[in-house]
Parts: sequence; C-alpha cells; structure tokens
Amino acid sequence: MYQSEHVQADPVELPVVPSAQAPTGGDDSHPLVPEIRDRLLDVIDPDLGVNIIDLGFVRKIAVENRTAILTMTLTSAACPLTGVMEDQIRTELVGDIALVDDFRIDWEWTPAWTPAEISPEGREQLRAIGFTI
Repeated sequence: MYQSEHVQADPVELPVVPSAQAPTGGDDSHPLVPEIRDRLLDVIDPDLGVNIIDLGFVRKIAVENRTAILTMTLTSAACPLTGVMEDQIRTELVGDIALVDDFRIDWEWTPAWTPAEISPEGREQLRAIGFTI
C-alpha cells in the first residue's frame, strides 16, 4: 500500500495490453520508420524515466521529404517538459548521425492518453523503478 503523510491508497491494477495491441510507434511503410522508432527508444520521459515508445506517446511515424513526422501525445497537454523531449528527439534524429534532415511533432490530444497504451516492456520498466502497474 502506498502511504504518505496525508494520503493512503491501495495500488491500482492497470489493464495489460497484449503485445499485438500494444502501440507500435509507427504505421508508415517508409523504410526509415523502423530506424526512427529504434532511435526514439532512447528518448526518455524525464518524469517517468521510460522511453516515449514504450509509454505509448508516439502514435504514428511518417517520413516526407526527409522530414520525420511524429504524431504524439503525452499524459497531459500541459506537460512542462515537452521541450526537453523535443530536444532529445532532435538529438536522436537530426543530431551528429542524422537519420533525417528535420522532424515535426503533430500533437494529438484526442483520444487522451491512458495507461493502457503502455507496452509490456514499458510496464516492466515502470515496475523496476517502483511504480505499481
């Protein structure tokens, strides 16, 4: 049971998403999509300590004219750390070993992100750092 000075709460069981239904982080047929997805595994949410692919934040990856177009969401549209994640994405995709010339993030807030979008690997990572999932 989680306890703090003021609040007691029992752990909440989150639904497990079967691998076939887990977010893939991409559905475009461009040959760079798998490599972009792999590089985004190194982009870590600063609050949760887990990558943005396994958290289910990346809903789609497309490539047009050497520009990666990421359709993404976050736990909240008011997240103050979007700039940190954008900088990490820039480093991974257009940094020293550039995969594309540029990137764009299309933020998608509907449907809202839910914990059900976390991949099995993401759940395992969250459990390892103390989250009850």
